[in-house]
Amino acid sequence: MHMQNIIKASIDLKQLILNDLSLQHRLEKAIGLCVASLKNDGKVLFCGNGGSAADAQHLAAELSGRYYYDRPPLYAEALHVNTSYLTAVANDYDFETVYSRMVEAAGRNEDVLIALSTSGNSANVIKAIEKANEIGMKTIAFTGEKGGKMRELVHVLLNVPSTDTPRIQEGHILLGHILCQFVEEQIFPKT
Repeated sequence: MHMQNIIKASIDLKQLILNDLSLQHRLEKAIGLCVASLKNDGKVLFCGNGGSAADAQHLAAELSGRYYYDRPPLYAEALHVNTSYLTAVANDYDFETVYSRMVEAAGRNEDVLIALSTSGNSANVIKAIEKANEIGMKTIAFTGEKGGKMRELVHVLLNVPSTDTPRIQEGHILLGHILCQFVEEQIFPKT
């Protein structure tokens, strides 16, 4: 029965997302920011820790590779994929600056930063958002229900209506896949 409870909790969360028109409106806004950036020769940078880093890398790959159909690649990158950089900066400076330093190096004002944190309180992700805002980038956060400190820092908050980390991450992938599909369709419409 425990397994069925987990599956039911996942279904219940998706039903909450389906009924949350405000969250869907904010997702449309996030899609619009990504489309505008990519159409203007910008890029979408992603960051997160642990499972959120895996989700960041997954979503960046959907945009830079392909989602549903063959089309030109889009510039999307997860900021943790260069392990030599990551470990050098964590060692020479500190772990809190690993993402903000790369945002400073790679980010431009036409770019978008998508930050993933189930709590909304990851210090290194918050520093990346602050640096992106300083540069003039658009910032989007995927968080849990409360949004944490990231709630007040980003242009678009996509706070999944849950406080359960695995369910939040499932919600992030659902919303992220929707974002990738709509970005692909809007930039490369099928004729």
